[in-house]
This record gives sequence, structure tokens and C-alpha cells, in this order.
Amino acid sequence: MTIIVHHLNNSRSQRILWLLEELGEPYEVRRYERDAKTMRAPQALRAVHPLGRSPVVEVDGHRLIETGAIMEHLVIRAGGRFGPPADVDGAIRYRQFLHYAEGSMMPPLLALLVVGKLGLLGRPARPTVQRMLDDHLDWLEGELALRPYFAGDAFTAADMMMSFPLEASRSRGGLNDTRPNITRWLGEMHGRPAYRAALKAGGPYAYA
Repeated sequence: MTIIVHHLNNSRSQRILWLLEELGEPYEVRRYERDAKTMRAPQALRAVHPLGRSPVVEVDGHRLIETGAIMEHLVIRAGGRFGPPADVDGAIRYRQFLHYAEGSMMPPLLALLVVGKLGLLGRPARPTVQRMLDDHLDWLEGELALRPYFAGDAFTAADMMMSFPLEASRSRGGLNDTRPNITRWLGEMHGRPAYRAALKAGGPYAYA
């Protein structure tokens, strides 16, 4: 059965397309475009799920939301491909980063986005929020100095989950070549054939 991905441009759902390309799973993309002024998802997504957010994935008769949960489901469905390493430490890191990406890394990035939209009113808060994000980036730079991928020596779904917050950090959070380990990692992610295939399937994506 073909998997259906309800995909919003420039959003977290790009990671789901990437995972499906890595797995070689057949899928159908149903695209939605953000409002050019508000950048909000269109009302049509509320017909798919009441929250009107992306990704929403239809698979095997189920409708799934939340990127991390979708990732976990698809990895298990594929027999564990791109899942946790066999060693305990690697498995812990895998689950940690799978959930850290949205639970800890995205809040300061969203705060920066809001602060930026407030103009002069938001300017006093920006240094504080930036320092919060810099703490995350410094820690991640150190983690990638210890191993080539976030969970260990092999590429996993945890790396796919971490792509969006680090791409957003490079776009609006001050991430640059002064953190060479993250830069190296991002370059490798963007060089993967499945990543490039997912970009073609998903359409324009500002963070690649």
C-alpha cells in the first residue's frame, strides 16, 4: 500500500520524505503551500487533521502525526532499518536525539522566529534567545567531534530528525563554519542521494 504524505513546503515533513527515500518505500506526496504573508499552513490541512499541521502520514489504514512518532513507526515497520544501534550507549543516544530535535532544539529557534517578527519590540530579547540556541549548538558541535553521526558510527533516523533544526539554525540562528563538525555533518546529509531525491519530491525547500 502506497504511503501518503501530507507535505507542507519548508517544513518538518521534508524529513519524512527523506526517510521514505532512504527506505525505498513507495509514497505519494500531497502538497500544501504556506500563506505568503503569514507563513501559516492553509486551511485545507485541517480537513486532514484538526490541528492543520504537517507532516500527516497515512499508512496501513492509520493517520499519523508528529515527526518523531512517524519516524519511529516507519523505522519499526521497515524492520529496524536506520533504527537504533545495537550497543546500549548508541541506542540511548538514538532515542535521545530522535526526541531532542523537537523537544529541546526547536523551541529557541521558534522563539528567534517570533522575536524577529516583532521588529524593534523583539530586539531586546534576541541576545538572550540567541545565547540559549548557542548553548545547544556548542553542545552538538562537541557531540559530533566524538562520532561521525549523532547516534554513533552509522547513519540513522536520528540524523534525519536532527537535520531540520540544524538547517533552520544555519538559516536564521547564526550557525556557520565556526562549528566545523556540524558543517561537515550537514554537508554529508545534503550529499546523500535519498536527501536529494526527497527534495525533488517535496518541491522548493529553503533550508537545503
